Amino acid sequence: MFAPETGYANVLREEACLPAAVIKASALENNILWMQRYADKRGVSLAPHGKTSMTPWIFRQQQKAGAWAIGVGSAWQAQAAMACGINRVLMANQLVGKANMALVSQLKKQYPDTDILCLVDSLDNARTLAAFFSERQQTLDVLIELGVSGGRCGCRTADEALALAGNVSQLPALRLRGLELYEGVLHGHDPQPQIETLLREAADLACRMEKYVDGEFILTGAGTVWYDVVCNIWLAAEKPAHCRIVIRPGCYITHDNGIYQQAQNELMARDSIACDIGGNLAPALELVAMVQSVPEPSLAVVNFGKRDAAFDAGLPQPVAHYREGKMLALKFGALTSTGIMDQHCMLQREPESDVSVGDIIIFGTSHPCLTFDKWKTLYLVDENYNILESLDTVF
Repeated sequence: MFAPETGYANVLREEACLPAAVIKASALENNILWMQRYADKRGVSLAPHGKTSMTPWIFRQQQKAGAWAIGVGSAWQAQAAMACGINRVLMANQLVGKANMALVSQLKKQYPDTDILCLVDSLDNARTLAAFFSERQQTLDVLIELGVSGGRCGCRTADEALALAGNVSQLPALRLRGLELYEGVLHGHDPQPQIETLLREAADLACRMEKYVDGEFILTGAGTVWYDVVCNIWLAAEKPAHCRIVIRPGCYITHDNGIYQQAQNELMARDSIACDIGGNLAPALELVAMVQSVPEPSLAVVNFGKRDAAFDAGLPQPVAHYREGKMLALKFGALTSTGIMDQHCMLQREPESDVSVGDIIIFGTSHPCLTFDKWKTLYLVDENYNILESLDTVF
């Protein structure tokens, strides 16, 4: 998929401004192919959530590998995906607001061969959409969203969702395509039983909704944590005759060293199919920064901060240490991120640790979404940190 070339700048030789966000090409390719193999093995379709990276180059790699669609969260994100050649966009969100509806209307004109779907969870929204697109003589494809009490959007009961489906099927300019949910809104010490109950309820609801959908019925859920459970429940359940199950993980694209590493470890422990396909997801996104000050024996300050990396799910932590392009030994716990400000990261260091101003420290991160959205450009690098491509984001 990726063809390394020679003659590129090297991050470790300080031939790119630091800090910089980099993506390991080999790990990225591995992750794209691993998740596609998983979906193919389970017999489900993959619609990776593009809001994680908002990087058109990555969207195209996912589509080339076999993704059925790219998921987005807004009309603006849908525009970015369609503009780079994505042929099916699943907007896993409600379409509200005249300007957003006008943008989707324009996209349908501009890209008539691209399939675009969005969600509805209220009759008010459905009627507004029907009036808007009917006036423009267009048809908007929609999915009913099923939610949970205390969660975010979505009909709160199956009966409410079924009634909405019946009403939507009678409205002009709307075409009902199926049912959507996001099980990741369920949290707690052990949410799996609740998630399984929700998934079974959704499968039963899909059977009751089937009469309102012509042709293929789309049943979609699954973020990056519970995609195996979604597959297990829905593949075993009774469902509409022509049902396409679509999973929508997003953060797998670069994986991480934190919350998604833990989630994947748990998934591999409970899912034999994930083990049988071989390999695993690998952290691909790293932050490369420089030591700018060593003001105290136990403190080093690195030149990145909240403006550069996610910190909501744990601080970025050192994974490698370089000086003048050469790797130095990094003992576990010798350097630990303990505080972060807008553009400074404080490292607690063991007194005997060898850290100097100008050293390059490579950090692993947790929750890739909130690192991606801080960069207009990320570097695709090989194992030696040669820059293969500059990847532009479109947040």
